[in-house]
Amino acid sequence: MTATDLRPARSTQHPQLIGLTAAFGIGMLVAVQSRLNGELGHELGDGVAAALISFGTGLVVLLIGCAVIRPIRRSVGRVWRTIRTPSDGSGLLRWWQCIGGVAGAFLVATQSITVSVIGVAVFTVAVVAGQAVSSLVVDRLGFGPAGPQPYTPLRVVGAVVALVAVVLAVSDRLSHPSGLALAVLPALAGVGTAVQQAINGRVAQTAAVDASGAVAAGVINFLVGFVALLAVFVVDLIVRGAPNSLPSSPWLYLGGLCGVIFISAAAAVVRVVGVFVLGLGTIAGQLIASLVIDLFLPATDQAVTLPVVAGTLLALVAVVVASVPNLRKR
Repeated sequence: MTATDLRPARSTQHPQLIGLTAAFGIGMLVAVQSRLNGELGHELGDGVAAALISFGTGLVVLLIGCAVIRPIRRSVGRVWRTIRTPSDGSGLLRWWQCIGGVAGAFLVATQSITVSVIGVAVFTVAVVAGQAVSSLVVDRLGFGPAGPQPYTPLRVVGAVVALVAVVLAVSDRLSHPSGLALAVLPALAGVGTAVQQAINGRVAQTAAVDASGAVAAGVINFLVGFVALLAVFVVDLIVRGAPNSLPSSPWLYLGGLCGVIFISAAAAVVRVVGVFVLGLGTIAGQLIASLVIDLFLPATDQAVTLPVVAGTLLALVAVVVASVPNLRKR
């Protein structure tokens, strides 16, 4: 085998490494958004209202981009035309593949409701526990644009190690029954996150092969999520009444912008690395960012302990183990 024969294999590994790095950054943004939306929900006294504000600000940013940038408008229009096309083949986009925003809305709502009570670290372990297992199933069923991914031993080991890592990271914080009960919501959100990443990747692939496709997927995701949250907010308004007045701190309203960045980035990255590796990359990013947040901007009075640090390092090992099959395959 010559050097020329090896060159393509080496070059095709670069998108994998770049995608894994991007997934790590996406996870960090998720942790930052969790802290922002959790504090906003605490200030408002209403997690649904905080989630609606977060999705609303993100939607405004995306709609402005859609109005100004023509390729994004064309990509959104292409998705709409594809859905309306009679489905004679299996490769066409289905309408249900455009409702990933419902899962995103549920995730943001759980951030606003639970983080101020259980903290960023416990919220992260609950999301990760649901996402790590769900990603394996979603990849195996072929929901994502990368197609069906097999249950290889290393991928299964990576999922198990990731679960052990996050449990270890918060092992000394799960002694309160109320916190465990409240952690069920983000665990369910983690299950939905894997599905959301997969179908958003299909939407981005249908919209365009360039970056405008990923942004178009973000536009559809935020629009669907905003409508879902608005319906829930109306019911919440009737049942519980109006939330507290809006807080004056401008940084509390940046959660929507974080969502715009990581939703669009995930829709692009999932086409390269698949749902499972994207999920593990975001797990590592979430844990490290949660560690930094709990050190310098804690949501509760929980102190950072040795198990948190050990769990973070173990999560990084899980990402490397699970990524080996993808790097070898390419």
